[in-house]
Amino acid sequence: MDPSRFPPEFFQREDDSNDAEFYTMPRLVVHIDDGAILAVGRLFQQLIPEHAEVLDLMSSWRTHWPEAHPRQRIVGLGMNATEMADNPQLNEYLLQDINADPGLPFDDESFDAVVITVSVQYLTRPVDVFAEVSRILRPGGVFIVTFSNRCFPTKAVRVWRSTNDEDHIELVGQYMLHSGGFNGVRGGLANPDMAPPGDPLFAVYAYKQADGGEPAGT
Repeated sequence: MDPSRFPPEFFQREDDSNDAEFYTMPRLVVHIDDGAILAVGRLFQQLIPEHAEVLDLMSSWRTHWPEAHPRQRIVGLGMNATEMADNPQLNEYLLQDINADPGLPFDDESFDAVVITVSVQYLTRPVDVFAEVSRILRPGGVFIVTFSNRCFPTKAVRVWRSTNDEDHIELVGQYMLHSGGFNGVRGGLANPDMAPPGDPLFAVYAYKQADGGEPAGT
């Protein structure tokens, strides 16, 4: 696989039916185990400054935000209103199918951080979405993408299904690089102390280029 090239067939899915129909039924469950959830929260606390404005992109039932870490607000954007209404950490939420319309309904430089948690494998237009993430992040803001080795296989894109965990880290990093505006892309296993035997939690993150050309946090 050459992750620097993204032909359309990379993003084919076994089930190409309307995503809105697939996500109509609420799934009020977590998709990673407790150890991986703790690793997500650890990353948020380490990488996102206190009192930040955060977008939980592809949001659902839980954001896994560490309660001890102060934030100004968390906005959820996802596909199921019931799931997000039950998410106690969201201050507000919006419904949108970003595979159908990757344009995000926010002004330029609206957020200090954007997170995608265990959902990136379902994006059919990831570079377009990531470019929008860059647009809505403030300079120096952080974009954190986490994933495990689980998915709904019929909705995961072909390039994800046909590659391994190490390839997935490289692939998400390439999405960031090709979308433009990000510096300091880093990735790896976020919970080596827990996986195995627990669920692995992989993370790729980058910073929006800050004024002056240097990414924050480096």
